[in-house]
Amino acid sequence: MAVHRSKAPLRISLAGGGSDVSPFSDLYGGAILNATISLYAHATVEPTDDGKISIVLADRKLEKVFNGSEVLPAGEEVALHAGVYNRIVKEFVHKPLSFRIITNVDAPPGSGLGTSSTLVVAILGAFTEWLKLPLGEYDIAHLAYEIERNDLGLAGGKQDQYSATFGGVNFMEFSDDDKVIVNPLRIKPIYLDELSHNLVLYYTATSRSSAGIIEAQQQNVLNGNKVSIEAMHQMKKQAIMMKEALLRGNLGEIGEILNYGWHHKKLMASEISNPFLDAIYETALKNGATGGKISGAGGGGFMLFYCPGNTRHAVMQSLQQFGGETRLFDFTNSGLRTWTI
Repeated sequence: MAVHRSKAPLRISLAGGGSDVSPFSDLYGGAILNATISLYAHATVEPTDDGKISIVLADRKLEKVFNGSEVLPAGEEVALHAGVYNRIVKEFVHKPLSFRIITNVDAPPGSGLGTSSTLVVAILGAFTEWLKLPLGEYDIAHLAYEIERNDLGLAGGKQDQYSATFGGVNFMEFSDDDKVIVNPLRIKPIYLDELSHNLVLYYTATSRSSAGIIEAQQQNVLNGNKVSIEAMHQMKKQAIMMKEALLRGNLGEIGEILNYGWHHKKLMASEISNPFLDAIYETALKNGATGGKISGAGGGGFMLFYCPGNTRHAVMQSLQQFGGETRLFDFTNSGLRTWTI
């Protein structure tokens, strides 16, 4: 029997993070610059004929088995898988399915690289490959967003589903009615090579729930918190600055632009940084980095530093005292890929 697979890349957000979150993006419009990297979410669907649904989280050594039905309980451990299945049955096939799905992600949950949304995209991709669903890139990204935010009620932004689906380096614009425009950037390969050489991706060995931080950020907008709202406007400005620097090859400005965003991002919600993350940031700067950021909503997970020249080695060595680890990566050009064997 045929097996249907998919893989979708995780992403680093280089600028504009948080401006893709409603209600800010609905009221003022948001902008983000992100790039997909060579870490992935993977999904495999194996059709069966025993009337069962088996969900295997290979990276967490967990398996849940259900009797086939049109609606799966969205339990916490397999909520994303159940959410995708329930929407596909409701919208496309209108009958129970029988299958085994195996998933794994190349980074820990809560690490700030868009793991949850990328996994939803990968699961959707595997089902689309199996069932031959008539879904294009924008359709898959928007459906993934709706499943997470509306069906499952998980707080978050809009960038991750689109970066995982489209892949590459993108300048994304967000407006009301969940409208997203993905603008692929044609950046010279030598600029990207130099950028990846100078970036250090550091896992702080901590994870966090992004939902709580994002909910605080949303509440600041609803409450008219002027400091927080102005910080989000500055993050939008940062995304435009980053786009121009990358397109023109002004890589010497990257660290300064990241540092600009670091100081404004922390004003969006109090939980975004903490003394531990501040200490890591300051240590990186003392040892040669010219700027950096927290990846994702903040509070933990991965941090990213721009280390020009040959300073990356000194920065990596200086961060060893904090007990985390450096993760190597390359930029990727492609987004979601699916195939059948």
